[in-house]
Amino acid sequence: MSKSRLEAFSDGVLAIIITILVLELKVPHGEDLATLKPLLPVFLGYVLSFVYVGIYWNNHHHMLHACKRISGAALWANLHLLFWLSLMPFVTGWMGENHFAQLPTALYGIVLLMAAIGYWILQRTLIAAEGPDSVLGRAIGGDRKGNLSLLIYAAAIPLAFLDARLAQACYVIVALMWLVPDRRIEKALAAREG
Repeated sequence: MSKSRLEAFSDGVLAIIITILVLELKVPHGEDLATLKPLLPVFLGYVLSFVYVGIYWNNHHHMLHACKRISGAALWANLHLLFWLSLMPFVTGWMGENHFAQLPTALYGIVLLMAAIGYWILQRTLIAAEGPDSVLGRAIGGDRKGNLSLLIYAAAIPLAFLDARLAQACYVIVALMWLVPDRRIEKALAAREG
């Protein structure tokens, strides 16, 4: 199957997710900076979630660029990933509105963990369709950064109940790890073309 429909659909869903995220930012009543202070947790949650959605969009784009065809299983795997990402506005809003309380922070981590698992499943499905010697298969290799991300998310969820700030630090660390796009795919594509 052509990958263009999958890319277009995914781009549209991710754009809607970002739009819903920004709608959680309510306009304050007042004209001085003090009226913004109560909105700071919601804004910080928005920034973190926007960065995460951007990271997924960027790496999803690179991953699909490395593929030549899409299987039916990949369509379902992509929907699975998009399902978890579509929950980002809800958990972001709940976490921000409750000033990063323990349970909302843990649930945010669960959604991040499940989105990472969804991405991993999509990645493995695409590699299975084209083979381990495909551009994507060679580029991903052992995927240390992806596996480390899963471990950090899994550790952050129970940490949220000890101290939510520790879990939030874990979420920021993983975001910083992925802020620079995954260069492995770009290098593999350059090797294929060069």
